[in-house]
Amino acid sequence: MKTKSMAALEELGRVRLSQSFFMRDFLYSEIANFYGIPNIPEDPELAIEVGTRLCAELLEPLNATFGRIAIRSAYRSPTVNATGNEKGHNCSSNEKNYAGHIWDHLDAEGGRGATACVVVPWFADRYVANKDWRPLAYWIHDHLPYSRLQFFPKLAAFNINWHERPKRSIYGFADPKGFLLRGDQPDGRFKDQYGDFPELRLR
Repeated sequence: MKTKSMAALEELGRVRLSQSFFMRDFLYSEIANFYGIPNIPEDPELAIEVGTRLCAELLEPLNATFGRIAIRSAYRSPTVNATGNEKGHNCSSNEKNYAGHIWDHLDAEGGRGATACVVVPWFADRYVANKDWRPLAYWIHDHLPYSRLQFFPKLAAFNINWHERPKRSIYGFADPKGFLLRGDQPDGRFKDQYGDFPELRLR
């Protein structure tokens, strides 16, 4: 059911998705703010369902292992995402973002998913020195049930996607650009790529 009142929106924001995260953490959007477009889920129940999986299975382990993570961009309503795409603000089309940044729509295959763009400050400090995003990508591949990762040059920010049918692909928009893995590599085999990283911690 759509959120039709201020009180309902406040209640939606109070929904706790996991130990550390509430729905409100994922609704901020610079595009929505700049263009004055509400960034409110059309299907709150589905947004909560997939957001809970994203937080519990991917974001909480990152938070517990590396310290506080920062949310750069997460849920986008179809209208906000379409505006970002039309205005050239690095948003894919709605069709490509269903079960991605658009949490409350199924993708073309009927799958559920959710994406957040995050920064791990612990790793961002390291990235300043060597500009290599791959160690964190390999660590996530070895430890977490992600579907897709996309790494960006600024702040070593990356999109991390939970999906009910994981694709296990990693792509870099930062150098070295292109696919790092495409679902055909075994888990737990890349320790030499991130050697001194902390061990996975779960709350």
